Amino acid sequence: MIEEKFTNCIAACYRCADACDHCATLCLRNDQVQTMAACIHLDRFCADACRMAASFMAKSSGTGHEGYVVQLCDLCAQICDECAEECQKHDNEHCKACAEACRACAEACRTMAA
Repeated sequence: MIEEKFTNCIAACYRCADACDHCATLCLRNDQVQTMAACIHLDRFCADACRMAASFMAKSSGTGHEGYVVQLCDLCAQICDECAEECQKHDNEHCKACAEACRACAEACRTMAA
């Protein structure tokens, strides 16, 4: 069973990963896709980091390997911050929603890493 202290962060990570996947997919459909390259790139990194952090939290419950969780959550928060910053530069609703999910995830990850 996943420890309760991880549940909020895991949920935030999965919400963020989904938002990043959605954002990247819609950015790829943009007529000026080359202008969205940084957004797409960071969306992909962020989604992967979020899923990895969530996976490590689920796996570490009671194993004594929480040091890895702290490090991954710290890195995930940094990537989320950068992704949010990039997404916020664009006027697309999906980019704005992604930036919001990234900021929420970064906050949850920082709380977990503290």
